Order: sequence, then structure tokens, then C-alpha cells
Amino acid sequence: MKKKFGLVTSVVLALSVIVTACGGGGAAGDAGGASGDKAKKIALIMRQNVGTFSAQYINGVKTEVEKNGGQLTVFNADTDLSKMASNLDAAVNQHFDGILIDHGTAEALQQGTQKAVDKKIPVVLFDTDIKIEGVPVVEQDDNKLAELSLEQLAADNNGKGNIVKIWVAGFAPMEKRQVTYDAFLKKYPDIKEIAAFGSATNNTALDTQTQMEAILKKYPNKGDITAVWAAWDEFAKGATRAIQQAGRNEIKVYAIDLSDEDLQLLQEENSPWAATAAVDPSNIGRIHAQTVFQKIKGEQVPDSVKLNPVLVKQSDLPKDKKVMMGDLSEYVSEWGK
Repeated sequence: MKKKFGLVTSVVLALSVIVTACGGGGAAGDAGGASGDKAKKIALIMRQNVGTFSAQYINGVKTEVEKNGGQLTVFNADTDLSKMASNLDAAVNQHFDGILIDHGTAEALQQGTQKAVDKKIPVVLFDTDIKIEGVPVVEQDDNKLAELSLEQLAADNNGKGNIVKIWVAGFAPMEKRQVTYDAFLKKYPDIKEIAAFGSATNNTALDTQTQMEAILKKYPNKGDITAVWAAWDEFAKGATRAIQQAGRNEIKVYAIDLSDEDLQLLQEENSPWAATAAVDPSNIGRIHAQTVFQKIKGEQVPDSVKLNPVLVKQSDLPKDKKVMMGDLSEYVSEWGK
């Protein structure tokens, strides 16, 4: 989850696949494997495709699918879980060779996933709470993501202050992050939540910015708000822009997730975005796709493939050059490992 840069990046990466608005898919790549076998058709069932994080995740999936001689079709539900369920049914009925599910819910997709399993179509989940034997889930360590960002907030502010939480229910990773947040408030009784909001929309960053502007008007004095904890980078982008435009850069932002667009915001002069905990979204996509090809080949795959997050601080980044995701390991040693 600069504006010109973000738009161009999203468009370029989004055009690398054809994202559907309805039930039918758009295909990307039709080369066969090295052995001359027919290309494996892979469906990516997404709850939403918002921001450069999603774009870089899709690009990681596409790169790995093409590496394995496959053909990718992306189904985007535009945050509509009913549409997501219909897209999954369509992928099953169209006999895809493998199905990837991104940020679904058991309530909406359990039945469709079971249908795929019954038809012997390999399914691999990403940050989805479905539990079916033989269906692995690739997941970020969401508790660790929250812990890293929150502990940095506490360390930077001597374990006290008034904070705003930006979070939304209904997503498996968000629910896990909330558990860690609740424990954090108990651990640091001098840190007080004075406001909380958040919603996942097709314009999350802009909507968050509008809501954060209202919070800043409600708490107009320096010291009223110490920091913002944003449980998603789209929330962080909106909060950061609102704080910048209000001239309230004493308020620091601590977040989860990272993309090239986010890095540009982090590196802006006097940016309030202090730190973010993340896993490389391109690497998430690559591993998600790699896992479904392992399933297709009949290889043994663990039920859970957990990716380790890294804390990236503004202070880690150089002042004399702009850093992109591909350069980040030069400045954050654990990045990409």
C-alpha cells in the first residue's frame, strides 16, 4: 500500500499480466516447459490488487510461473469476497493445473478450495485461513511483523505516548497482527491508543489520508499524537501523506509491508515514516508460485511455508541516493534472506 512514480510502477507491473474484472481470466505467457510439455495453466485468485506491493507480488508470481514454462491468469475480485469465490469456481471449472489463492477467507473459499482438491488440482494459499489437508499456506510471520514494528515504536519513544492504530478486520494476517498489538499495549501501559480506524477499499491510501486528516484536526497540538501504527503499507502511505501535508512531522509512522513506492516515501526529507517490518513482496510471489509447481510435480511440501520478516528503518537508508527494493540488501543485511 512520488504519486506519478507509484502510478507508473503500478501500471507497468500490472500490464505484465492481464487482470480480470469479472470471472474470466487474462493469460500471461504461453511457453511450454523445457521438455516441450504443454504449458501448465496457473490461476492466481486475488482478493484485491491495490498498490505497488500487490504489483510486485504479482510480478514475482509471474516470473516464477514463466521460469517453470507456465501460463498465468490473474483473477482480481476488487475486495468482493463473493466475486473471489466465483473466480475460484471458474478456475476449477476451467481445469487449471494449479491454483494460487491470495488473502482469501475460509468462510468464502473453503468450499471452492475443497472442490479443487477433490478434482486433484493443487492449491497453495497465501495469508489465507483455510485449513484443508494437503493445501499448504505460504505466510509472512504476521506476529513477528507486528512485533518488530511495534517494538521499534516503543524503543523510539521510551515506552510511552499516544498512538493511532490503522487496522482493518476480516483478513487473516490482520487478525494475527491484532493479537500482537493487544499484547503490546499490555506490555507498555504508558502507551495509549487514542484513535483507531481503517478500511480496505479500492483507494485505500487516499481514503486513509482523508481519515487521518480528520484525526489530526481532532488532535491539533504537538504532543497530542506521538506515533501512528499502520498494519498495512497502504495505510502507512495515507497516514504519511496526511502528516506531511499538515506539517506535523513530529508524529512518526511505524508500519508493515514495503514496496518501491514505500521506499521513496521513507527516504523523503523529513519523512515521518520511521520504520517498517516487511518481507520482499516479489519473493513472496516467487515462493507462492514455486510451491504450486512443487505440488504439481508431486514433491513433498510442508503445510506451512513461513517467510521471515525484516525491520527496515529510515536511519538504515543512505541520504545521498535513492534506494530501490533491489538495492535494499546493501543497507539491510537480512533483507532477501
